[in-house]
Amino acid sequence: MLTNIIYLAVFLILVFVLSIAVKAITRGVEAKQINKEQSLELNKDNEDQNLEVVNQLKELKNLYDNGILNEDEFKKAKDKILK
Repeated sequence: MLTNIIYLAVFLILVFVLSIAVKAITRGVEAKQINKEQSLELNKDNEDQNLEVVNQLKELKNLYDNGILNEDEFKKAKDKILK
């Protein structure tokens, strides 16, 4: 009888420890997924900003090539965009 009680207690402790382990693993997986999503959002924002800078530089170069801006104005505008 005492042996059965001990086995039951050990079984309950084992179930408790396993449930804690499953919760920890689940939290870790969720946190990793959240970090991955945030990283993708940051990369997308950076790509959008980079594309905007590239487009501004192309437009500026077009103005310079068409003679609307002189070399000094072109350099100042380019430095302003790149800062």
